[in-house]
Amino acid sequence: MTQLDFSFMTWDVLSSFVAKGLLFSIQLTVSAMIGGIVLGTLLALMRLSGKWWLEKPAAIYVDTLRSIPLVMVILWFFLLIPYIAGPLGAEKTALITFTLFEATYYSEIMRAGIQSVSRGQVFAGYALGMNYKQTMGLVVLPQAFRNMLPVLLTQTIVLFQDTSLVYAIGAYDLLKGFEVAGKNFNRPMETYLVAAVVYFVICFSLSMLVRQLQKKIAIIR
Repeated sequence: MTQLDFSFMTWDVLSSFVAKGLLFSIQLTVSAMIGGIVLGTLLALMRLSGKWWLEKPAAIYVDTLRSIPLVMVILWFFLLIPYIAGPLGAEKTALITFTLFEATYYSEIMRAGIQSVSRGQVFAGYALGMNYKQTMGLVVLPQAFRNMLPVLLTQTIVLFQDTSLVYAIGAYDLLKGFEVAGKNFNRPMETYLVAAVVYFVICFSLSMLVRQLQKKIAIIR
């Protein structure tokens, strides 16, 4: 049985192979989160509009993408986008794919958040002379974001974990950085173990922060 040896995993190795991948994973997570929440909120508003010509396309979009494994969506976009917009590269393709895909999950979260706001708040906005757009933007959405913030951040943690799937199109993410280091030093087992620990530490730490935030929001309520 081969003995595990982690002595090669120095700071120089991490900075040379892993740091680049970690930076891309963070950039992809933050960009897809922002784009996904914006698009997801729009989809949620469409589904709650009461107009079938807005509800139906949004529902089809959300239900369709949520029914397909993310890795398949990544591969489809990677293969199809070059025919539509020309070659974009793995990184840009990953950003587009994750934004469009995660928007379906953020939309359901925001839809629940909007529905959690009391109808009395909406009527109060109308009573003050606000129209539908003003009421949603100034009264309903701020409360919905506050109510759903812990859930939105939890979904973002899942998004960070899912960024490891970009290996399917060759993008250089955090997991890819560990994989390259393992191949260079012929220590794949050790690097994958360290990668698992790094993912756990990052995601567990973020989960603890979200839990603290959830407690603070509960106190405010």
